[in-house]
Amino acid sequence: MELIVNGKTMQIDAATVRSLLVKLGIDPASVAVERNLEIVPKKMYESLPLHDGDRIEIVHFVGGGS
Repeated sequence: MELIVNGKTMQIDAATVRSLLVKLGIDPASVAVERNLEIVPKKMYESLPLHDGDRIEIVHFVGGGS
């Protein structure tokens, strides 16, 4: 299936948000995901299906500060 992930088109076989993250080597607990301009709740990562042409944005949490 073709997905647009963080602005880059890729061919990847992933049925759900969680399976996409796993295939990309990303810890689902450490990111926020948006699908087609809508934030995906973490509890939906396992069940939310992906479709050809979906636009996915993955945002990594960064610690720091003073």
